[in-house]
Amino acid sequence: MDKRIVITGVGVISPIGCGKEIFWDALISGKSGVSEVKSFDTSIFKVHRGCEVKGFKYEDYVSNGSNRKIGKGSQFAIAATKLALDDSQIYTKDIDPESVGVSIGTTAGEIQILEKVNLLRFENGEDKIDPHLFLSHPCINIPSNISIEFGFKGPTTIIPTACAAGNYAIGYACDLIRLGRANIMLAGGSDPFSKVAYVGFGRLNAIAPEICQPFDKNRKGMLIGEGAGMLVLESLEDALARNANIYAEILGYGLSCDGYHITIPHPDGNGVVSAMEKALRDANIKPGDVQHISAHGTGTVANDKAETISIKKVFGEHAKRLAISSIKSMIGHTMGAASAIEAIACALAIKEGIVPPTINFETQDPECDLDFVPNVKREMEINIALNNAYAFGGNNSCLVLKKFSG
Repeated sequence: MDKRIVITGVGVISPIGCGKEIFWDALISGKSGVSEVKSFDTSIFKVHRGCEVKGFKYEDYVSNGSNRKIGKGSQFAIAATKLALDDSQIYTKDIDPESVGVSIGTTAGEIQILEKVNLLRFENGEDKIDPHLFLSHPCINIPSNISIEFGFKGPTTIIPTACAAGNYAIGYACDLIRLGRANIMLAGGSDPFSKVAYVGFGRLNAIAPEICQPFDKNRKGMLIGEGAGMLVLESLEDALARNANIYAEILGYGLSCDGYHITIPHPDGNGVVSAMEKALRDANIKPGDVQHISAHGTGTVANDKAETISIKKVFGEHAKRLAISSIKSMIGHTMGAASAIEAIACALAIKEGIVPPTINFETQDPECDLDFVPNVKREMEINIALNNAYAFGGNNSCLVLKKFSG
């Protein structure tokens, strides 16, 4: 259980670009991924904007002529995995497939398949639905399709803890390596743009009409996004043995489930506080050791206020010295992929010494009075960063990343 776990490869499919370099350059430049929704007709809704992945072609990421019928969630995840493997310089022909596993987080899995079934049923009747469509719907297909595509035969699992799921999947992957059940884990999250999510959050009046403004006094809500983030995880010993590029070390993680309400966090942040405190204990560090927090930062009134309260409770006076940012201001809320993509952002921030900005920050909220790195990136030394993620039902997760120093 004393193995040190490091990140040696990252792959991103996002609304501001695909691939590590494009994503990172857009992120630190404060590029917005917001546009009018193209996935479906939004004319019946009060809101019409979201953060969709532009120009994605699945065939650009598969070289074996694969023509299996799979959902967009699987396509995103496979593409992100391909990018992560290439980045890590791990080649499937050189590794034991039994030693490589997959751990994926998601909110809705292959929800677009079910949406297609419902539309076909409405337009043509249930007798016209291809029953094989249902075989592509279960969310376990996402990690399974990754394993099939790349020939992995190690542990394969899906963790559907909604918007906190990416951190859950990464933490679980670290445990599997520490327990000796895998040598390499592909871990992260994936979710395609969902009409179900759009309708649900729209009915909650939680979608912003134009832009996402986390922690701003005049914030009006979140924006639905989509994408995938995948990380290559391995033991430090194995990474050093193959002279791998190391982005960051994963020191620990913390989970909690306060179950306060199905859609809103506890107003005092009890569950969030618990997750952060557990993560700090697991990592064996003190609050004062942390320099940067990648906030959950959805841009809703309830979330941002509760998260600010939670950070103050855990960090005390040190909270004012933290550089806190929400990249959801740029990529929207990518659901189960969110904290996986944000973990990649943390790893790159540590590696490059740059904190991404929280864009669209215009007016300080007296109830959100911490340093949210407004609008412009910040160059600074980052030794330890936290990645926060919260979800419906009170699922909370926090991942601790550290600069690798040998």
